[in-house]
Amino acid sequence: MKYIVVCLALFSFAELFSQDGKGKILPKEIQIKTAILPVPKGSSTDTMVYGYNENGDLVVLREGTSNMVCLADDPNKEGISVSCYSKKLEPFMKRGRELRAQGKDVMEIREIRGNEISQGTLDMPREPSMMYVYYGTDADYDSTAGELANGQFRYVIYIPYATTESTGLPDKPHAKGMPWLMDPGTHRAHIMVGPN
Repeated sequence: MKYIVVCLALFSFAELFSQDGKGKILPKEIQIKTAILPVPKGSSTDTMVYGYNENGDLVVLREGTSNMVCLADDPNKEGISVSCYSKKLEPFMKRGRELRAQGKDVMEIREIRGNEISQGTLDMPREPSMMYVYYGTDADYDSTAGELANGQFRYVIYIPYATTESTGLPDKPHAKGMPWLMDPGTHRAHIMVGPN
């Protein structure tokens, strides 16, 4: 009997811990509220949002007609990180998620998408396309309200095949918060602006 009581107590503690720790799937409304935090004010009311269902699968939580798509925080990763990007980037982002689900690593995904873009089988906008990232610590996140205190922004402007010569930007930051060009000359070329 004593053994059963101890097991039940441990089970209850483990259940409590898993509810408060990473891996817990938050209610749909909270996921959406958190996911749209990076969207500029006034343009978040009709934004498409991807989040997680009770099985942990990435699904569409809310359809939208705006020009933005948002991703909820991954419950299995440390910290809080949500992002919203131009709908023009959706084919590129979606393909990345598909390849990741197939077990491809970062370098394989880059190579496959790069080849598909150059072959014309994967759409990638040629004009600059914006992505907003908002992130912070688990300790600063209120999961009951969907609010993140002390969050920081990182801005990413995709500009495929741009170079340091074509933009005048350096390929690494020289001061905190300055814009710089990452992956110059590739399909992934993008201007980074935000905390170092």
